[in-house]
Amino acid sequence: MRSLLERNSLTKIKKDVEDSVGKKVILKANKGRKKIAVKEGILESAYPSIFVVKISNQYDSVRRVSYTYSDILTETVEVTVCDGEERKIKIS
Repeated sequence: MRSLLERNSLTKIKKDVEDSVGKKVILKANKGRKKIAVKEGILESAYPSIFVVKISNQYDSVRRVSYTYSDILTETVEVTVCDGEERKIKIS
């Protein structure tokens, strides 16, 4: 029964991420030892196992970071979609 619940929530997370491709997101990544990295970027693409976020910084360099959907499920990564000016939707 538990694996069915996990599968459904992973499926929901995956669908939410796929629906948000191309939108601005805020990532909160747990780096361990009480270190949390917060970055803004564009949700660039979603694949069967991972999703990719394109991050630009003030030095005009572009980085791409990828995470798995289970990272969201295990709360290693928190993804907040910026939909409009004030509306923010958390994927969990």
